[in-house]
Amino acid sequence: MTHFAVSGSGGFLGWHTKAALHETGVTVDAVSLGDEFDAQRAVAAVDGSARAIHIAGVNRANDDEVLAGNVAFAEQFAAALRAADNPPPVVAYANSTQVGNGSVYGEAKARAAETLAAAASDIGAEFVNVSLPNLFGEHGRPFYNAVTATFCHLIANGENPTVENDKELTLLHAQNAADLLTGAARPEAQSDLEETETVTGLLGRLQRYAALYNDGEIPDVDSDFDRDLFNTYRSFTFPAQAPISLTRHADARGSFFEIIRSHGGPGQSSFSTTVPGVTRGDHFHRRKIERFTVLQGRARISLRRLFSDDVVSFEVSGDAPGAVDMPTMWAHNITNVGNDTLYTSFWTNDIFDPQNPDTIPEVV
Repeated sequence: MTHFAVSGSGGFLGWHTKAALHETGVTVDAVSLGDEFDAQRAVAAVDGSARAIHIAGVNRANDDEVLAGNVAFAEQFAAALRAADNPPPVVAYANSTQVGNGSVYGEAKARAAETLAAAASDIGAEFVNVSLPNLFGEHGRPFYNAVTATFCHLIANGENPTVENDKELTLLHAQNAADLLTGAARPEAQSDLEETETVTGLLGRLQRYAALYNDGEIPDVDSDFDRDLFNTYRSFTFPAQAPISLTRHADARGSFFEIIRSHGGPGQSSFSTTVPGVTRGDHFHRRKIERFTVLQGRARISLRRLFSDDVVSFEVSGDAPGAVDMPTMWAHNITNVGNDTLYTSFWTNDIFDPQNPDTIPEVV
């Protein structure tokens, strides 16, 4: 089975990289660096790998620690590359666009790149240097990873953040960054994957998403950037905002309720019946938005974040309809736990493409 060696696999970008590779069946062998560095284990992870990706870095410390830490990490990774009997043919590095801006962090990343490039040359590997701008994505760490994560956290918790230093940002979704590092996206495509926005503009977008999503409505996600940014925001509302309550109107004729209000972009609706005891789903999406709505019967909707054992479940019923939106990169399924046939509506924000289904099997 194909495997990649990845440093920093436990961090924000590392998690997204593992999730992206999970779709293709490529396994990840973690390379621990710093105080946890074990030369023998690092060499074993690198040896025979199809690609080695260096993500680990130090960006929140004093200047001396930032410089020494990033250089040391690169030296450890380079040592493992040189010691492998069967080194990888490609070495990819999560560099930064801050290189050359005069900061200590930029200098540290530049030195690390030189170290890795030299090691790649020594082992005859291609060196892929990916200069990453401001990253955003699902499950970012507020007050640490990036301003997007901080804004999402505050807005999802009912706060009203303000902008003290407005400037223009170049933004890249973490799944796109992962694709660049893994080779799924061509380096020359990076500029097409990036979006330029001011800090004020970013905050305004997120606040508009929240105003609609608080009522269960889906904002305009016609552009890939809006879809990815909305998915990022949604990750901060789950599970607190689920299920989404739907207003049921009933009289002698029967009942009526709205399933979804979408403000832009394509969409596809489906309907299923499920007999008692049967489970549907057991898959995850990297970018697709999907909503489950039980129309009749009783169901249990279960979700599990990738690489976690914790399962979140919701009991839903057509008698008190509620919708559950599937967070991206969470495995999910729905089980008929009642005695009668379960009627369920499914909505996705895109039209199903068999060549690019974004529906990856994964048992909850």
